Amino acid sequence: MGFDFLGLSEDLLSVVERSGYTKPTPIQAKAIPSILQGRDILGIAQTGTGKTAGFTLPMIDILSQGRARARMPRSLILEPTRELATQVSESFETYGAKSKLSMALLIGGVAFKDQEQKLDRGVDVLIATPGRLMDHMERGKVMLSGVEILVVDEADRMLDMGFIPDVEKICKAMPQKIQSLFFSATMPGEIKRLTDQFLKDPKEITVDAPASTAQTITQRLCKIKGGEKEKRAALRQLLKSEDVKNAIIFCNRKTVVKVVKKSLSVHGYNVGELHGDMPQSLRTETLASFKNGDIQLLVASDVAARGLDIPDVSHIFNFEIPNNPEDYVHRIGRTGRAGRSGNSFTLTSPSEKKSLGFLLKFLGKDIPLHQMQGQEDKHQKAPAKPEVNKQDSRHKNKRDSSPIIKRDKGQKPKEQSIFGQSDHVPAFLLRDEPKK
Repeated sequence: MGFDFLGLSEDLLSVVERSGYTKPTPIQAKAIPSILQGRDILGIAQTGTGKTAGFTLPMIDILSQGRARARMPRSLILEPTRELATQVSESFETYGAKSKLSMALLIGGVAFKDQEQKLDRGVDVLIATPGRLMDHMERGKVMLSGVEILVVDEADRMLDMGFIPDVEKICKAMPQKIQSLFFSATMPGEIKRLTDQFLKDPKEITVDAPASTAQTITQRLCKIKGGEKEKRAALRQLLKSEDVKNAIIFCNRKTVVKVVKKSLSVHGYNVGELHGDMPQSLRTETLASFKNGDIQLLVASDVAARGLDIPDVSHIFNFEIPNNPEDYVHRIGRTGRAGRSGNSFTLTSPSEKKSLGFLLKFLGKDIPLHQMQGQEDKHQKAPAKPEVNKQDSRHKNKRDSSPIIKRDKGQKPKEQSIFGQSDHVPAFLLRDEPKK
């Protein structure tokens, strides 16, 4: 089934065709017709399944009729990170090329003034992170009473980042009769409570089991002796031995991101870094450089784990096991996208034994071991000890505990071994003969 069976307009179909897409993904095929019918949606799908186009395409058609008023957006899309919000705005620019819809992007790291000017003109589509949107609402620069469609994307990530209270406040500031679309990779209890509160008879769409990894990704586990220094050496070894076109290297902490990036730079690799402490302009520039191939390796925190649409990443390296096992799925989901094959390598040291156990329990299976040069002895089983006959062992202990016979100086000791008497010689046979 192609896009032309989903109910999209001719103008939109021509834009999709020019973008190179001919067949919708499962979540697009299920979500688009229901959204066009005005249904609320609860979509559970892992990252990389095409859910962004699954809601942007029908929204463009729905919003094509009508006009926005100043400071009163007609639709709102909430994203947990600046990168995801920026990416969704790019999707609207691409798919909305033939529409006259206006759009504003509200994210941190950008001057308020420019954002306020767009809001004052009125926007059909408002894409925002919760924190920056709350700032504008408190300043009286945006009102949500005109919202017709709400999208909460990556809802479980919102929960992880502590945004759920803000999301609740934002939802309560909107009219009762709106169309709500919630998308999440997993469905923790807090997200279920939120969807029960704000969704009305939603159509539930599930694509692949929650927390499952894509079948197109080859996963490997690398057990490393030592700590971070040995891990950095092992990472360089993998970069040399594997056919790495480009790669994202994930770390848990921003300090580790900086150390790994500096180490790779010193060894001659073309590498950039991406983490939350960077100015937004630099983050955007770095991500663009990685997308167009100017940077081969990107060392990143989990700010890059969710939803970033970089179609052809050949490798993912987990320099550290993620603190939250669910983030493993999202990290490696940056490769193996759109039917392509991908590769992921997870480096683990002895100090991460507990984290590895949590991850394997979460996945419900083992990650195949990748044997690395110089690490073999760590995983080889110790040779079995030869079996010892218990009877021989008892005899040996008796020999070892036999008393030592003291003799006068110059006296020649008698032969200690007597044929027919085993190795134990009775003491009376060793006594000296009496003198005549």
